[in-house]
Amino acid sequence: MAKTKLDTQSQKVIVDAFRAIAGPDRAVAAKASMDIIQAVQTPLRQAILPGSTIAPIFSPETYAPGERPEYPIDFLTPGLEGEHYAYVTSNHGYVPMRRVEGDYLTIPTYKIQSSIDMTLRYLRNANWNVVARAMEVLESGFVKKMNDDGWQTVLAAGLDRNLVINDDDAAVGQFTPRLITLLNIFMRRNGGGNSGSTGRSKLTDLFVSPEAHMDIRSWGLDLIPDAARERIYFGSEDSQDMINIYGVNLHALDELGEDQDYQQYYATTLGGAMAATDVEVVIGIDRQRDDSFIHPIAEPVSLFEDPTAHRQGLWSTYGWSDIGFAVLDTRRVLLGSL
Repeated sequence: MAKTKLDTQSQKVIVDAFRAIAGPDRAVAAKASMDIIQAVQTPLRQAILPGSTIAPIFSPETYAPGERPEYPIDFLTPGLEGEHYAYVTSNHGYVPMRRVEGDYLTIPTYKIQSSIDMTLRYLRNANWNVVARAMEVLESGFVKKMNDDGWQTVLAAGLDRNLVINDDDAAVGQFTPRLITLLNIFMRRNGGGNSGSTGRSKLTDLFVSPEAHMDIRSWGLDLIPDAARERIYFGSEDSQDMINIYGVNLHALDELGEDQDYQQYYATTLGGAMAATDVEVVIGIDRQRDDSFIHPIAEPVSLFEDPTAHRQGLWSTYGWSDIGFAVLDTRRVLLGSL
């Protein structure tokens, strides 16, 4: 909702609804509150949320109440079940763990919550800008938690492979085209199968820090031809030369990079290692098929009003969702460093 451009009339309707919530007529306020909650809840229940960085990787799968998210392991590669190691986020705030259960893997789901409180005086004086920002704060609470849990699961799965690829010839912290090539080779060599295998492992997406992504603009003639350098120099960040190299889609992820959230999680929480001279990790993904990165949703986002908050002069909205994350085949993830 916060990301959507509304016409003037729609903006006025929403602002009027907030002012009604702060008004003296409790019946009118209750209806207005329900209208606002429904307006916010609808986009939050969509599979792809604004600001979601896990959307290019994880496949959301919604389950009915009481239904267990189970996946047959032998469905992946019959006869080779023991070669598959799945990683799941087992509970809220827990470190992702390796988990295999016979022929089936049950993915645990857990509840995440978010809330926002606003004074009634604030709502009476509301305009569209502040209302939009307040709803964005509520939304971002869910989005950030989902992003963090998804990426932490991916990092744990990648670390389990005990392969961290780097370009020995690169300067400290330098992102090079050779690193992309090396990651692709190792993804292919260590993905199982042979040259005739259907869906042979391939590096399709690479997630790097914004600093590493901008290294592309400083690549010299020793790394890429002059014609490519010129296109990169004059192109935007979204140009094809900046987002696709050797057929690999490049993504800049703010939480990656030296001293950033996911780098610290990898090095400190997971105890991940890199080459002695390297300072940041990069994440390679094989997304040719939707058979590994699973995001079960046992309960979509539900929002509620706290009626007791009115006594304190507040309008309080809270909500929760029941979700999970799993990487069913760790061979779909490969870490690199620079």
